[in-house]
Amino acid sequence: MRFLITFNILLCCLFASPASAHEDFNVWLKDLKKEAISVGINEKTASAIVNHVEILPNVIELDRAQPEFVSPFLDYYQRRVDTLKITEGRKLLVQHADLLDKIEGQYGVPKALLVAFWGMETNYGRYQGNIDTLSALATLAYDGRRASFFRNQLIDAMRMVDTGNANTELFVGSWAGAFGNMQFMPTTFVTYAVDGDGDKKIDVINSHADAFASAANYLSQVGWQKGQPAMVEVQLPADFEWQNAQYTLRKPVSEWRKLGVNTMQASNLSAPGGLTQVRSTNKKIKNKKNQSNLHQINFKTKSATTALTSAQTLDPTKSALPNVSGQAAILLPQGWRGPAFMVFDNFDAVMDWNRSINYALSVVQLAKRLNGEPHILGGQFAELGALSFQQMKALQVELNNHGYDAGEPDGFPGIRTQEAVRAFQLAQRLPADGYASPNIFNYLKAAQ
Repeated sequence: MRFLITFNILLCCLFASPASAHEDFNVWLKDLKKEAISVGINEKTASAIVNHVEILPNVIELDRAQPEFVSPFLDYYQRRVDTLKITEGRKLLVQHADLLDKIEGQYGVPKALLVAFWGMETNYGRYQGNIDTLSALATLAYDGRRASFFRNQLIDAMRMVDTGNANTELFVGSWAGAFGNMQFMPTTFVTYAVDGDGDKKIDVINSHADAFASAANYLSQVGWQKGQPAMVEVQLPADFEWQNAQYTLRKPVSEWRKLGVNTMQASNLSAPGGLTQVRSTNKKIKNKKNQSNLHQINFKTKSATTALTSAQTLDPTKSALPNVSGQAAILLPQGWRGPAFMVFDNFDAVMDWNRSINYALSVVQLAKRLNGEPHILGGQFAELGALSFQQMKALQVELNNHGYDAGEPDGFPGIRTQEAVRAFQLAQRLPADGYASPNIFNYLKAAQ
């Protein structure tokens, strides 16, 4: 009897679910309409949008999907910044020179940076997305991981329609609700978008002037300082304390200079003997498996790097760090054997656009390349390979089990995970770069 009752309940749930979900969504939409009207959106607009939106199951799937691998910085960068993108970006700088010069003069944001964002976000406008923005936002607000965030975005998207800055039927973008040449979210549009071409409307989808001016206004408003750099690639001294390379650890440039940090120069990479020694050491690394050997790996590689650095002759006239008013941090996005960057206050404005270190470094480096500056010089001997999403979660579990607080395992190497890795490395007398690498994963497994 208990089995029959349970089976009947299950059948009811299975067959009632779609209708029930539809009914719940309709109830949710009625509440949304009330909220929209309460914040000043016209009732006719609110009604039209509520009747227009629908649940998009593929958006839910995309929101819940996890990456197979967490890309190392150089892999991430090289996939997004290639010769074609650089060449085309330079052509577009010339093609839109008058417009970009005017906007740079008005907002103080370099034109190469604006074009770099354009290239990174939509490949210079080619891929702006084709998913119904209002339905995508409604789906994520109703059934997403960040319902409150997306509900606010949806209200602002409705406000855009109400003010004539978007058309309900033609409003399309990415699955997450970003749209236009620069992939603005609705709240970003409402807060920062401006009329760049003087036609009394703001169209960041079809108007380059509106898109560039809006992006420049946004960056200016969140703190971009005219004439100041965002990032430079740097050469670290042999005795650099790797735990000092953290985004949140800031020092005046003068202090970094006293510690022996200089800008990276191509001539620094041609020292005799150094590169061969590192390359030889890297070949040995691939065959190391047990704990004692893994401990040796890091110190052998460190001594090799020391030999490389000490063999280099730095020319102070060519390697001087820029003079900036604020403070700076050192970033090692692919560990102590990867490239090193010094970032300044303007980098924070880029991070406000997208909180990914890999993204921010890539967009700034693309801007440099568009200006004719050299490619990334360091990192030829960075640790290769990446942890899978599941391995990253396993690493976080192991760190927690060993007493290093990595927080709730989520498969992403955020600041808390980096701090836990760094603490583990310091305890094991390893280079404390905080990089959650395959090497550290294997070391931690061997330390069980």
